[in-house]
Amino acid sequence: MNTADDLRHWLFEEFSARLAAVFETMVGERPQIGVDAFAEPPSDVGLLWKQVFSGVPGAVWVAASEAGWSTAGGQVLKAAGIEENDAASLKSTYLETLSQALSGTAGAMGSRLGHEVNCEAGGESSAAADAQWAAITIQFGAESAVLAVGLETALVEAMVAAQTEPPEGKAPEAVLAAAAGGGFTGPVNSKTFELLLDVELPVSVSFGRAQVPLKDVLKLTTGSIVELNRSVLEPVEVIVNNCVIARGEVVVVEGNFGVRVHQVVSRQERLRTLN
Repeated sequence: MNTADDLRHWLFEEFSARLAAVFETMVGERPQIGVDAFAEPPSDVGLLWKQVFSGVPGAVWVAASEAGWSTAGGQVLKAAGIEENDAASLKSTYLETLSQALSGTAGAMGSRLGHEVNCEAGGESSAAADAQWAAITIQFGAESAVLAVGLETALVEAMVAAQTEPPEGKAPEAVLAAAAGGGFTGPVNSKTFELLLDVELPVSVSFGRAQVPLKDVLKLTTGSIVELNRSVLEPVEVIVNNCVIARGEVVVVEGNFGVRVHQVVSRQERLRTLN
């Protein structure tokens, strides 16, 4: 059985790997990442972010000094050729990068637990709850940014409990509790779910949308550009049966386009995106 220390170590390493992958995608080069655990919460905090999840209690906290989030956001904007370096642009870019890393971590948590885990609405906070912390140093050439990541005790304990081997034919109590609370959307010991696994569904990817007057549509020719409602930094949407089920980044696999999923959307958000 995995201990709480094992689980914390895995979560710190998983988050740092996801963060490195996001920066590699946005900057074009994978930064070096260092992870050092420590006991006390960070003292130099310019931005403290609390991220909660569906399917598991507790939260992950991410703290950064102003210098830290400015450096991280600035690296992404510089790579995109964007000149704006005001505080608002740097902060929003850093938070977008952080969001993608946390979404990837949530997906890894779900894979480890055997049920869906998604990021819910996070937010800034002024004080962190009881948590175990680690410093994550992101090295961009000569520049570096340091983030402090905290794991709430409730999150770690719930994941350790959920990984305990249940009696045959029964789901772990943590999974059943999540299902009863509406956070878990998968089947628990379903007798009929396997019948649906071979059903084929149409899958499409949306880069964005635009509303264009008919008179402008008639003017479209080869080389015309239609501006979409999504920036180059935003993830694309994976759509199944006209319902957005995930978001991710565009990749190339053996000469074909593909999508690396960073976030699986919640049940509530899926219902909102139905056409």
